[in-house]
Amino acid sequence: MTPSLFSCASGDQVSEVDIAHGWGSSVGARAALEQHWDTFINETDFQYMASIGINTVRLPIGYWNLGPDFVQDTPYADVGDVYQNSWQRIVRTINTAAANGIGVLVDLHGAPGSQNGQQHSGISDGQTNLFDSPAFINQTMAVLTHLMQQLAYVTNVVGIQILNEPENVPSLTDFYDQAISAMRQVYPNANMPLYLHDGFDLDRFNNYVANRKDFVVQDHHSYFVFTPADSSEPASQHTSDIQNGIGGSLREASLQSEDDPDQARMDFCTGQIEVYANNTAGWSFWAYRKEDCIDDPGWCFGAAVGKALPSTFFPYGAPPAVPEPSQLPDMSTLSQGMTPPSDQADPSSTTSSSQYEGYAQSEPPAAPPAFQSGPGYPQDPSTDNGPPSASQQASRVKGYEDGFLTARIFALYNLSKLGFVGQYILDSLAALGPGVIAPGTESFYEEGFTQGLADGEGVVSAGLDASRQR
Repeated sequence: MTPSLFSCASGDQVSEVDIAHGWGSSVGARAALEQHWDTFINETDFQYMASIGINTVRLPIGYWNLGPDFVQDTPYADVGDVYQNSWQRIVRTINTAAANGIGVLVDLHGAPGSQNGQQHSGISDGQTNLFDSPAFINQTMAVLTHLMQQLAYVTNVVGIQILNEPENVPSLTDFYDQAISAMRQVYPNANMPLYLHDGFDLDRFNNYVANRKDFVVQDHHSYFVFTPADSSEPASQHTSDIQNGIGGSLREASLQSEDDPDQARMDFCTGQIEVYANNTAGWSFWAYRKEDCIDDPGWCFGAAVGKALPSTFFPYGAPPAVPEPSQLPDMSTLSQGMTPPSDQADPSSTTSSSQYEGYAQSEPPAAPPAFQSGPGYPQDPSTDNGPPSASQQASRVKGYEDGFLTARIFALYNLSKLGFVGQYILDSLAALGPGVIAPGTESFYEEGFTQGLADGEGVVSAGLDASRQR
């Protein structure tokens, strides 16, 4: 991404450890890195991202960025002072994002011992030593719990990613179990989303994440660049491939056989976005900036916007055109005349963390235990063909009303949409409790909520379209 930083690096000149050991001394390396941190991305960039509808950034860090206390017995041990001012810059970045209404996913990109042996994990020897070393595992747990201590109640930190692209070793789920347990114990009442990269094994971690009740998110990275078959397959075929799967990056060689490479890239990226929007809670582009960005729309967001990617990314398709929330359609009024769904009616046819600026000053109250989600509820509507009971219908009505009004609540915040629908429903069920949603009728609430949310978003879209035509 930044070849210039390696111009005076030591050793193999391929990873950050070579930069830290280069530049003539640790003082020189610190100066080079701090200049990079201070200039590569700044507040103007966050303002630009917000102006085109980007609501979240993924911030990759290494364990070394936490400072000298976290690098003992690692390849960074003798250059820990290079990072003595690193963490404060991470804090600054989080605050700058908050000032512009942007969330931050903090990603542990490099763990002690390395989770994948790759250069981007901060090592140059190609060794994956994390999972076989109790010492490195313990160090990683210390890093992760420290991140939880610092970030759990920073309101624009949308999650912590436990590892980036770990090797899919048999013990990976055990490692995640240990990490999640340790992190949750820091603040038991915090509902911080924890992101788990699946080691490029979707099926294995689909099941793992589905069987957890807390807020965990499966992260999957799909590339179309690293094999000869990927390179030789035309971009148009890659586009076809992603209609039934999760897509990733596109290589120049795949564009050579296309009559219109720019259109082929646009079709590919548009197809990806549609897949992510319809099947996941969100997506990230690989990098906002890199050196020689303008010539690399396949890897650099700045070059891709308006070319390979759309010009804006607002949930409702365009920048907010209504200046005041009061100009949104009054869904609370509309909902009073809407018939909630039933088996006979289609509802859609009716009408020291205080250093962070976004820090919540006190812990939120404890939430009741989350309810198990899924198709195995008693009297699930997918398996019960009879008419709903009164309690089932009541839960469905409540779900529809909550989903419908949730669409408005999110729209009132810069025309947003609810992302993690399933987790939101789980949290709602836990907050409502059995006194409101009768045990055994949770799936009816879920069904109603999903339909109400979709209908509410439809009402918002229609209202916005009408206001823009005035």
